Amino acid sequence: MTKQKITTFLMFTGQAENAMNFYTSLFEDGAITNILHQEDGTVLHATFTLKGQAFMCIDSGINHDFTFTPSISLFVECDSADEINLLFEKLSEGGSVLMPLGELPGMEKFGWVQDSFGVSWQLSLPQK
Repeated sequence: MTKQKITTFLMFTGQAENAMNFYTSLFEDGAITNILHQEDGTVLHATFTLKGQAFMCIDSGINHDFTFTPSISLFVECDSADEINLLFEKLSEGGSVLMPLGELPGMEKFGWVQDSFGVSWQLSLPQK
């Protein structure tokens, strides 16, 4: 397997560990692979995997004038109707539905949500 050369990097403000725990609980093979904490308990640097894809995250100690935006989202190709329904339900709890689950050309189901941490997810179930 080729080493991944580009990794999605998520910057949180005190919620990185909660977000990683939430995300890895939703995906069957999700796992936190490394985590380094700062003295105050926030995440200095961490890595986790979802569906074989590696991610990095931190907790920024600086308050920024920006956060996550739906213009960049994580696109997930689901394996079943049960999986897309569960992910849509859980990821939209406390967040918002940007596009409700429905049929699109080439897709049995598609939905777009922004989770409670501000990260956007496009969920797809391809037609078989």
